[in-house]
Amino acid sequence: MAALGIDDAALQEAAKRHLWMHFTRMSSYAEHEVPIMVRGEGPWVYDSRGKKYLDGLSGLFVVNAGHGRQELAEAAQRQAGTLAYFPLWSYAHPNAIELSERLASLTPGDLNRVFFTTGGGEAVESAWKLARQYFRAIGQPGRYKILSRNIAYHGTTMGALSITGLPDIKAQFEPLVPGSVRVQNTNFYRAPEHGDDVEAFGQWAADDIETRIEMEGPDSVAAVILEPVQNSGGCFPPPPGYFQRVREICDRHGVLLVSDEVICAFGRLGSWFGAERYGYVPDMITCAKGLTSGYSPLGALLVSDRLMEPFLTGTSYFSHGFTFGGHPVSTAVALANLDVFEKEDLIGNVSRRAADFRKVLDGLRDLPIVGDVRGDGYFYGIEMVKDKDTKETFDDDESERLLRGFLSPALFEAGLVCRADDRGDPVIQLAPPLVCEQEHFDLIGDVLRSVLTEAWNRL
Repeated sequence: MAALGIDDAALQEAAKRHLWMHFTRMSSYAEHEVPIMVRGEGPWVYDSRGKKYLDGLSGLFVVNAGHGRQELAEAAQRQAGTLAYFPLWSYAHPNAIELSERLASLTPGDLNRVFFTTGGGEAVESAWKLARQYFRAIGQPGRYKILSRNIAYHGTTMGALSITGLPDIKAQFEPLVPGSVRVQNTNFYRAPEHGDDVEAFGQWAADDIETRIEMEGPDSVAAVILEPVQNSGGCFPPPPGYFQRVREICDRHGVLLVSDEVICAFGRLGSWFGAERYGYVPDMITCAKGLTSGYSPLGALLVSDRLMEPFLTGTSYFSHGFTFGGHPVSTAVALANLDVFEKEDLIGNVSRRAADFRKVLDGLRDLPIVGDVRGDGYFYGIEMVKDKDTKETFDDDESERLLRGFLSPALFEAGLVCRADDRGDPVIQLAPPLVCEQEHFDLIGDVLRSVLTEAWNRL
């Protein structure tokens, strides 16, 4: 704290007086202190009082390469001393060019065009706007709608929020952008009518997309946007064959497929992109977070060559942009981050150890409060239930007491940063940095077992 020139008490007072935290009940800190993180190293973070925590959420699914990477900080410093800023509005700079080329070499199919943003919500916003303008450019102006899954989260800008399938965070901003339509998600745990046939469930969920396209009218639908593993609701992985079926449906109706990989890209699932992990080629990929491992803000929309074609001749241009999109410092950090990934084979680490992580989490299934463990790679959700046999969930008041009244503070006090969430059914989400190994998995398992056991006893 001495390096900051301020003590913990002063920080607390200033935070409570001036700082407006995101997605946070500010009333929570009327009687409690604000957790203030001041330092990170590898998978660990330290608060303003010196307490150490395992970052089981990578910040917010972001710090894939781990905390305290001096090579990333130094890359930012070098670039800031050379060219701190210049826009990509009719200009370019070497880092943006090199990074776009490098990303194109990693993407599946012909996604060779890179439109930079400063974050994931902006990338989603850009994808919908590009889809709309693309269809206008090729003479199909009636295509403006976009399909997304129930409970899925895609961002908070007005367009991305419209695409988001979470009614509770949308209601206060109505009316939103028209044209966003909801389809079924891939929560197999809550699909008892399909029994144990996960492939049949996947076909059913994919076919719901076609049903909705036909109901809306194919000539009105521009795109379908899906996360490889849906985050909100607690990590819903795709059933076998799901994305192949969705790709067929989109092709049949001339609809674009957008893979929202703001969380799933850059090693989270054990591959560069989730589309690669599950064997499909989308028309666009949205990404951010792990692109720089959070060391500087950056997002990107990765686009198929054919979607660029209408903008390569005449007076046409994509009427869209961001002041800080493709920032020289951020792109320098991204390049250094990709170097770390390759040098240390972080994606290989996830591939090799993912089964070990899963084994630890599956070991919690004997607890009466644990209903389901689901996810992939280093990205998992644990759903909590009142009754394992019936899968009965908690009502709103019970969920409030369980998640916010006990679990969130108890897990944090036990030294684990993770996420207790009830957007959908109550879950605990885990997404540790890609540098994590068995000792970190075991610690996560031990903390969860202790806290979840206490939670059940309190119930």
